[in-house]
Amino acid sequence: MSETPALGHELIKKCDRTNARLCKLRLPHCELETPIFMPVGTMAAVKGLTVDELEALDVPIILGNTYHLALRPGTELLDELGGLHDFMGWRRSILTDSGGFQMVSLLKLANITEEGVTFQSPSDGSQMLLTPEKSIQLQNEIGADIIMALDDVVSSTTPDPERVQEAMHRTLRWIDRCIAAHKKPDKQNLFGIVQGGLDLDLRATCCHELIKRNLPGYAIGGLSGGEAKDEFWKVVLCCTKLLPPNKPRYCMGVGYPIDLVVCVALGVDMFDCVYPARTARFGVALTDNGNMQLKHKRYKMDKKPIEEDCRCSTCSTFSRAYLHCMVAKEQTGARLVTLHNIAYMMKLGRNMREAIRSGRFPEFVIDYFMRWYPQGDWPGWCRDALAAVGIELPQVDTCPAAKRRKVGEEEA
Repeated sequence: MSETPALGHELIKKCDRTNARLCKLRLPHCELETPIFMPVGTMAAVKGLTVDELEALDVPIILGNTYHLALRPGTELLDELGGLHDFMGWRRSILTDSGGFQMVSLLKLANITEEGVTFQSPSDGSQMLLTPEKSIQLQNEIGADIIMALDDVVSSTTPDPERVQEAMHRTLRWIDRCIAAHKKPDKQNLFGIVQGGLDLDLRATCCHELIKRNLPGYAIGGLSGGEAKDEFWKVVLCCTKLLPPNKPRYCMGVGYPIDLVVCVALGVDMFDCVYPARTARFGVALTDNGNMQLKHKRYKMDKKPIEEDCRCSTCSTFSRAYLHCMVAKEQTGARLVTLHNIAYMMKLGRNMREAIRSGRFPEFVIDYFMRWYPQGDWPGWCRDALAAVGIELPQVDTCPAAKRRKVGEEEA
């Protein structure tokens, strides 16, 4: 068990076969169990949803973005109004990103030096110099339960190994500046971020150096940027093997359901991503049987809910036919599907936690993949990643759907 004034971390149970683990996290605004997915509320709101709806979905923690909150409404205003919690009426926990991700997403508008990163606002062209000290000051004013160190983020697909090495070493220099600038360690938890691109040696060096700082928690950054999945999972496993077992592990920017299941097996505790809300705006609902394209004409007369066992208000009230009509033209449709998708991510986390608690996590993973890929055509990277932690997915010809197909071919 790890305990600081602002964070308590308890390992409740570890899977006997994989690296999956069930943990309890005590934060200033709530207690929660991991694995957990954190919906993204970039500018003090998860798009389309109210805080009451998020609470009804049993969301314990959301994510905000320091760069965007600094632009609007401004962190001084947030501080004067009691912090982001009071401003948005959210009684549970918040994690804020440092603003480092914008080095990739706004690369054409950013200039990175040892001092920090200078952004040009995409809206009015104004300049913002974000240093490690400034990022921590802004996050102290925002008042989140977990704050992230400013790191030097480069695209995971960059062809320049020297730039990746430079970014990793700069991230380590910046973490010391972040620690020195942090004014509220008794109220806010500063997490460090492991960088190093796809180079496992650089990742290992970064892990070892960050662990020396004895931070409340650690994140795996710089992924989900278009790198090959075969590279992705190896970086995640490299980091989870090295990071301390008595601290939370957070994989940044990961939100595809299959990715979550694999990464939990690899030993990750926390996740965030805009994907569940963003894909809802395109009429895509998340289900245990894969993604449902509600715009497809097959749902025009379908009276069933998105998922019959889902307890969200969308599924208890509306049919696929209604949503098929709404998602094509109405904002209402996007909002209703967003609500379901966030409910789905909460359910997925809950199901994984219960599977670990009951000692059935490997069986849960196999069953989940069988439902998503009934033909047994799961991605090779998933098969390899799971095999690395002791889960062997069934051979293609042993899957029920594949068996039925084979019988049909023989009869024909």
